[in-house]
Amino acid sequence: MATLKKLYGQLENIKEQYFIRNRIAEENRKRDNQSAVKIQSWFRGCQVRAYLSHLHKNATVIQRIWRGFIARKLFRQRVKAAYFIMKIHFYNKMAVKIQKRWRGYYIRKYVHNFYARKIYLQALTRKNNQIRRDLKEFAELQKRERERIALEKEEREKNVQAQRFHFLLSTKQCPGVYNSPFRMEPDEMELRLRQVKPRSAPKERKTPKMTPALFNLMPNRERLPPIHQKPQGPFRPALEVQQQRHRPLEPSLRVATSITALEEAREELKRHEWRTRVVDQTFYPLSNPTRNKTYESLMHTSTPFEQAAYGTKHFREEHKELLQGKKAFKTVFTSCHVFDKFGRLYSNAGNIV
Repeated sequence: MATLKKLYGQLENIKEQYFIRNRIAEENRKRDNQSAVKIQSWFRGCQVRAYLSHLHKNATVIQRIWRGFIARKLFRQRVKAAYFIMKIHFYNKMAVKIQKRWRGYYIRKYVHNFYARKIYLQALTRKNNQIRRDLKEFAELQKRERERIALEKEEREKNVQAQRFHFLLSTKQCPGVYNSPFRMEPDEMELRLRQVKPRSAPKERKTPKMTPALFNLMPNRERLPPIHQKPQGPFRPALEVQQQRHRPLEPSLRVATSITALEEAREELKRHEWRTRVVDQTFYPLSNPTRNKTYESLMHTSTPFEQAAYGTKHFREEHKELLQGKKAFKTVFTSCHVFDKFGRLYSNAGNIV
């Protein structure tokens, strides 16, 4: 009872403390709520980050295993491709060696005889050396001939000059220009003046005297001008006209080239390829397409019959009797204007008639 009475005595104090504590709790409720939310967000963030880290580690492991598998697969494919290419190169190299040996054997046996070619080249070398020696000797002869002609020309010029200066020859009374008394011996020109003869004056052409009968027949006859003088008028020199008449031909490219030159060149190229071919089909690796195919030898190599000469397969060479009585071949193109003036006569004024 005493305790109950004591509690009833403290009832007002308890109520006051209750209201104070409720007020303090209400005042701190918002702060406590914010603190709790912050703690919960931090904890939940740590929990999610740990879970994400676990997921990232597992994804990294899966990606590493998958990428390693793909890389090893790609590497194996590349190794197989490189090995296949290496085998193809090796087979091609071996095929080239086999073709080289076969072509050399075929050329040496059927097409080209090495020893005969060697003998031919040796003879050709000797012939070339002989021709070189002959050409050298011929060049020396030509050089000596040119020197001789030059000396003769110089000698003639000196003789002509000596004839012109023959009046300078010394006499007993008066020494000449080239025979000075102050020299030990006379000059070369003096000796040449003594050997040559002086130039004689040009003789005038005598006109034949006309008899009275001829004079009566041609009363209006005029004297012709001398031949050595150039006639008056726009005449060209005779030498120039002669050179122009007999000048060499200068055909153009259209005239010098045949109309069928392109077709002939193509046919010749085809014949050359046909003569020089060894294998018609290309090399196929890892296969033998010519296993059951027999070798077809050429006619001009396996038999005494040689290849048909050029011109026997054409109409004009096989049946020449059919061409008799026919007109000559006419070109499609017109004639060049360069040849229109060739062989024409010139007038007195130098123009084409």
